[in-house]
Amino acid sequence: MAREFTLRIIVEQPPPGVDFGLQKGSGSVYETVQKQRSQGKDLVFEFQPSMRDGVSDSMAALGGPFVQGPPRQRFVYIDIGTYAGQTDSSWSRRLKVPLDGIPPKSIAAGGVLECRVAGTGRDGGPSCATVRDFEGWKPAAPSKPVL
Repeated sequence: MAREFTLRIIVEQPPPGVDFGLQKGSGSVYETVQKQRSQGKDLVFEFQPSMRDGVSDSMAALGGPFVQGPPRQRFVYIDIGTYAGQTDSSWSRRLKVPLDGIPPKSIAAGGVLECRVAGTGRDGGPSCATVRDFEGWKPAAPSKPVL
């Protein structure tokens, strides 16, 4: 029986006027969901990876349409600019957010884990490539429902 929990990615202060979205699927067969145009403020993406029972390695147990990569190197893509479907963008980038470092007991307990990643790179454009300098995944409060 598979369990689910929520992962939240906060992209901090990305450059304004650029579309960002969560990649669902892999290779050339994917769609970008939760698209948001940056206004220079934080963007928030949430999804529920599946968790397969009977797998001893917590990284290998993570799955679902948002999770990418081999069993011990799981990650999630944030599509940016043209990769997010913004045809008039001068940016064609992806931000690779690693899922390693999530404590197995946090996965088993469920709830919400979040990470914060820089939205702007050293070149002044949207951050891209593999996220390196972030504090990892931490427990967080659930999102408030929209009424």
